[in-house]
Amino acid sequence: MLFGLETEYGMHVDGKGPAEMIAEARSVVRAWRGESAGPWDYASESPRLDMRGFEVDRLNRDRADQRWDKVSDHYESQSDERADRVLTNGARFYNDHGHPEYATPECRTLYDLVAHDKAGERIVWESAKAHSESGEPVSIYKNNTDFHGASYGCHESYLIPRDIPYEDLQKALVPFLVTRQLYAGAGKVGVEPSGRSGTVFQLLQRADFITEEASIDTLSRRPVFNTRDEPHADPELYRRLHVVSGDANMNERATALKVGATAAVLRMVAKDWRSELVVREPAKAMQAISRDPSCRWIVELEGNRTMAAVDIQRVYAEEAAEMLSREEDGEDIFTAMELWMAALDGLEQDWSTMAHSVDWVAKRRLIDMYRESEGLDWDDPFLRSLDLAYSDVNPETGLFRALEQEGTARSFVSEADIVRAMEEPPADTRAAVRGALVERFGTEIAALSWGGVWLGADGSRSYLDLGMPNEEEAGAAATKVRKALSLNEALRSLSAIS
Repeated sequence: MLFGLETEYGMHVDGKGPAEMIAEARSVVRAWRGESAGPWDYASESPRLDMRGFEVDRLNRDRADQRWDKVSDHYESQSDERADRVLTNGARFYNDHGHPEYATPECRTLYDLVAHDKAGERIVWESAKAHSESGEPVSIYKNNTDFHGASYGCHESYLIPRDIPYEDLQKALVPFLVTRQLYAGAGKVGVEPSGRSGTVFQLLQRADFITEEASIDTLSRRPVFNTRDEPHADPELYRRLHVVSGDANMNERATALKVGATAAVLRMVAKDWRSELVVREPAKAMQAISRDPSCRWIVELEGNRTMAAVDIQRVYAEEAAEMLSREEDGEDIFTAMELWMAALDGLEQDWSTMAHSVDWVAKRRLIDMYRESEGLDWDDPFLRSLDLAYSDVNPETGLFRALEQEGTARSFVSEADIVRAMEEPPADTRAAVRGALVERFGTEIAALSWGGVWLGADGSRSYLDLGMPNEEEAGAAATKVRKALSLNEALRSLSAIS
């Protein structure tokens, strides 16, 4: 299975309003000093196709966030104004309205995914530093809310077989996604946009903004289960599950578990496993779990039943252990199961012991310690500043980065591999070919998308379909590109990509 993450980063520049932040985000992306190529091929995208068998006329925007209205229409119609680049590591780095956004390359292993997600943090921060040299200082946050009613996402993508029925996907995934926040939530002070400020500590930042069980939208009517049908691959063979209801994680193990457990559930569904659990009003259940001050996390199910969220997750984890233990590529499954069981055991016995691997626990412990030492009430606005500081990617000021440096947060990948991922793509997916083309022939690339590359910047363009090569094919093709003396030689050597 291939998977990836798209993370919109929060950004703050003193004295800048929303309209100005679009230009600032664009400038941050353009400040990246590494090799890159572009522009992005938007013609290849189809975000309005729905898994349920239809195409919507338009995607909705959040009416509560009116701040973009004066600039959004112009911005959306001027794609050439976007900063949108593909890097040598196969990733996409661009601005989405007033946010720098980093989409990892396609990854085949959890280790590669986490390394590239953390590499993205470094790339966005390095770009912000470079931008600050000629402009105002920029603060970058890997979080999901500006605490003024606007939310931005960390979207997950999973490539799955086309023949899995939509109804089976939704039924299996909804209870899992509603309760996954127990170990994948980033934590949050307060509730938006109801006005209940710091009187509640939540598990999931996105919970306040999830209102539907299923929807194609990502900017409004955000769903537990997203129905967008845009595979970025052969649509006859593949679907891409697009998850928009999760948080951006600072903790490496939280990222690995979030994606690993979700991938395991999708493998089960592909093997005809079906869930018997039906959550009553899933969006409301997601918010209730997130805001539960007792940390009992009881979920209402259809049929006048209740069940603890931990127990719902155990149903999935135990089924995965039974069904997937003999998978040929079982290393990721074993890793995910080990992390999954350890998290559920720890949360059930004493959630406060999971600060080393669960973001919301680490954040709550830091805030509790400061609140008690300073005698602050939960509604003190300074606590939101601490919340933001946890997700600050600046290694000198970020609270999570401090936990990393003191060894309190457990790592999942090595520092050397994070640094390597800033420049090199995964060697076993089509990202390897994309990255090699950017590295060797970036100036001869006319446009790119996930599925292919338009080559020939001199006006005589040709399209290279990257296909879906297996591990060996991807690595061999990337090597041929790097060894080629010319673009034509590279294209001839790639004619066998499938």
